[in-house]
Amino acid sequence: MPRGTVVAGVTGHGARAAGAAVAPSGGRMIEVRGGVTTHLPPEELFAFVADASNNPSWQRGMVSCTWTTPPPLAVGSTYEQHARFLVRDVRSTFEVVEFEPGRHIRLRTTTSTFPLDVTRDVEPVDPVGSRVLATVRGGPVGVAAVFDPLTRLLVARSVARDYARLGALLAARR
Repeated sequence: MPRGTVVAGVTGHGARAAGAAVAPSGGRMIEVRGGVTTHLPPEELFAFVADASNNPSWQRGMVSCTWTTPPPLAVGSTYEQHARFLVRDVRSTFEVVEFEPGRHIRLRTTTSTFPLDVTRDVEPVDPVGSRVLATVRGGPVGVAAVFDPLTRLLVARSVARDYARLGALLAARR
């Protein structure tokens, strides 16, 4: 895949499949996949996407992300996030639940009005580049769950645009 290529897709549309994950609202959980291929070495790409304090620089609607535990980054590390999505403030606390330095991070909300589970995997490509592949799962709770079909579309579009923004940001770091 050429550098700067952005991939995004949505799963979870249509009729409920047997064994499908269920969102806390009782609806079908949204699952969106996205990613980008860059010129950066895998270690540098991973360091950037694993550090939540970088999120506001490439995720639209992200107001702030602040680590609430000291370094080094590890399973159990936490951060607080303030975002705006669908004209609403979304304040969340995330915890690192899986971590393989330089390769894999999985984050899960511990408190939020929009519970999420985010996985990012970084892999080498070509002789010097790398790719991040992400899976975002979750969905709104409470009254907001009524808008589930619209939310699916907006989350998919948001993830695709965020990874395109990440690709452009990283390309400018050359």
